[in-house]
Amino acid sequence: MEEELTLLLKELVERVRTLETTVFNADNVLLKAGLVKVEGMKPSIKSSSRIPTSDSIHKMEWSDIDELVVKLSGE
Repeated sequence: MEEELTLLLKELVERVRTLETTVFNADNVLLKAGLVKVEGMKPSIKSSSRIPTSDSIHKMEWSDIDELVVKLSGE
């Protein structure tokens, strides 16, 4: 039983190495086609929302809130 498990693990390790070689090979078509990316976009914490926070709305005058509603509704 242990011998079969050891052989299975060795086979899995060999398959993973083969996949890594295929993916990271400089002549690989997948990398050149852009289907496999080595580096991706870095996440950003900043929010680019057009809607102001509740704190800024709290500090607004009613006329500013009216202008905000008109601007957000696209009128």
